[in-house]
Amino acid sequence: MKHLSDNYQDIRDGVRALCAQFPAEYHRNVDEEKAYPEDFVDALTREGWMAALIPQDYGGSGLGLAEASVIMEEINRAGGNSGACHGQMYNMTTLVRHGSEAQREAYLPKIAAGELRLQSMGVTEPTTGTDTTKIKTTAVKQGDRYVINGQKVWISRVQHSDFMILLARTTPLAEVSKKSEGLSIFLVDIKEAMKDGMAVKPIDNMVNHETNELFFDNLEIPEDNLIGEEGKGFKYILTGLNAERTLIAAECIGDGYWFTDKVTAYVSDRQVFGRPIGQNQGVQFPIAEAFIEVEAANLMRWKACGLYDAGQPCGAEANMAKYLAAKASWEAANACLQFHGGFGFANEYDVERKFRETRLYQVAPISTNLILSYVAEHILGLPRSF
Repeated sequence: MKHLSDNYQDIRDGVRALCAQFPAEYHRNVDEEKAYPEDFVDALTREGWMAALIPQDYGGSGLGLAEASVIMEEINRAGGNSGACHGQMYNMTTLVRHGSEAQREAYLPKIAAGELRLQSMGVTEPTTGTDTTKIKTTAVKQGDRYVINGQKVWISRVQHSDFMILLARTTPLAEVSKKSEGLSIFLVDIKEAMKDGMAVKPIDNMVNHETNELFFDNLEIPEDNLIGEEGKGFKYILTGLNAERTLIAAECIGDGYWFTDKVTAYVSDRQVFGRPIGQNQGVQFPIAEAFIEVEAANLMRWKACGLYDAGQPCGAEANMAKYLAAKASWEAANACLQFHGGFGFANEYDVERKFRETRLYQVAPISTNLILSYVAEHILGLPRSF
C-alpha cells in the first residue's frame, strides 16, 4: 500500500530488516508469556537504533526526533511494540539537553554501547496523576546527598533499566511563587536504589507493558545526580514529555498502518456470498476513513518533530499529534477487528494483541481529555476548566 508520506527510507529499510528477524510469532509469544522482549531490544541496541538521539561525540548517531520517530513507527508497523524500549528515546533528550558535561561523559557512551539502559521516567503519582506540580515525592538536601521520600505509579521498564529520570519536589509548594517551581530531576541508579530505600511493586495489566509502583523510604542519592539546576526540573521534564508524546504519536501511526494493511489484505481475500467482503462499501468506508485519519496525524507528527528538532516550542503540536494519532490508530484497530470477524479474536492473527496495545494511548501518557483541555486553554484562550 502506498502512503502519502514516505520519508527517511534508509532508516525504514534498516529497521524493517531488523524487525523481519523477529516475526509476529516472536512478539505473540512474548505477550503470552508476559515477558520482556530482551532479544529484540538487544538487537535494536547492537545496531545503534537505541542510540539515535545520542550525539556522535558520545558514541551515538546524533539524529533528531524526526529520525527517532521513524524508528518507533517502523517497530509498531512491523507488528512489534515500541513500548518495550521507547523510554530510552525520550529520556535521552532530557539528559542530553539538560545534563552536565560530566553526566553526559559518564553515561551517554555506555548507553550508546548498550552497557547501560535509561528506560524509565518517574513522574506520575497515585494521588496527583497528570497534576504534575502537585506531586508529593520530596528530595531534601542533606550534606552532599539528597534524601527522597514518596511514591510513584505507572513507572515502566524499571526492571529492565539501569537508570531512571526522577522528578521530585525540592522546595515545598507553599514556598514557591509559581507552582511549577521547586521541582527537580535526578538520575537514579535503579539497582543501587533497590538495595536501600526504593521498593518496586509490579502492576499486572491488560497489555504486556512492564510497569510498577515505586516506594521511596529515605532513599539517598549523590548530589551529583541532580540534572540541571535545582528547582527548574518542571521545565526540564517538559523536554522529555514533548518528545514522549511525539514518539507515541509515531508509534500510533505505525499501528494505524499495520491495522489498515492487515485488514485491507484480509477483506480483499475473504469471500462471503460469492465475492470479497472488501467490495462492500460498508467495509471499505471505515477502513478508508481510518487511513485518512492516520495520514492526517502523520502530518502533525512531522510538524511536531520539526519544531522540536529546531529547538522551538512544540507543546501544542506534540499534544495534537499524540491526540490525532491515538484516535486514528484506535479507529483503524476497530475496523481491523470488526472485519476479521471471529478471527480477529484469535491470538494467531495478532489483531487482538495489537488492539490491546494501541488502546493504551487513549489514556497514556496523557489522556485525550487533558489534551483537549490544553488546546482549549492554551491555544484557544478559553477559561481554565480545572
